[in-house]
Amino acid sequence: MTGQRPAAVYTHGHQEAVLRSHRSRGVADSAAYLVPELRSGQALLDVGCGPGTITADLAELVGPGGRVVAVDTSGEVLEQAAAYVAGRGLSNVVFEVADVHQLRYRDGEFDVVHAHQLLQHVADPVAALREMRRVVAPGGVVAARDVDYATMTWYPEAPALESWLLLYRRTARANGGEPDAGRRLLSWARAAGFAEVTATATTWTYATPERRAFWAGMWADRTVDSAFARTAEERGFADRAELERIAAAWREWSTAEDGWFSMLHGEILARG
Repeated sequence: MTGQRPAAVYTHGHQEAVLRSHRSRGVADSAAYLVPELRSGQALLDVGCGPGTITADLAELVGPGGRVVAVDTSGEVLEQAAAYVAGRGLSNVVFEVADVHQLRYRDGEFDVVHAHQLLQHVADPVAALREMRRVVAPGGVVAARDVDYATMTWYPEAPALESWLLLYRRTARANGGEPDAGRRLLSWARAAGFAEVTATATTWTYATPERRAFWAGMWADRTVDSAFARTAEERGFADRAELERIAAAWREWSTAEDGWFSMLHGEILARG
């Protein structure tokens, strides 16, 4: 690629509350749509790998004869990912700092390129997909999955959570991202030049006491202590009192016996 590199601002940051959420993810709940495409011995690039839990599952699926390169912009997170993968007894993964807009890899180097919850955080998702397309081999597949924040819905109603959703979407867009990315993946992939795109969607749902406590506790913490919270305050979108009020509302919602929260994720398998 030539010219000025597009900006990529990660709205959430890498605080413990954020990583707590990321560490809960695996292929079963975050990349099941990709599993039929995976074969033993494939070369796979995992872009925006975070703490490596999905990466480890992918590495097991391509087997010891496969090769996985996992990249992220945070060297600190990559250290955690490497430790996690080593603890799983996997030796077919290497970790490298990289920017999706300027990947250092050869044209057609990978059979599979995977990105989970990445494209919502980049300023030019079409350029990112073009670069992912460049490094995938003929006949290979680029797989991307992103949430669509506007589809988040819950019960019982809570006005403070409505404020949270509006605040998050405003903050993410101020950082140059698109929080409603899920619905746009098909369009972005077509604009990036892919000849064949299969688009699907799946959901996450939090409707048991344990899952409500996990989800609400994580977001309560993120609302007062994360890059998202700092950006919202610095830009004047919310003050500390408002953030504390939202955090309290998350905790109150989690105690509702009939509490329910769900969201939609767009997915694409793109070729050619």
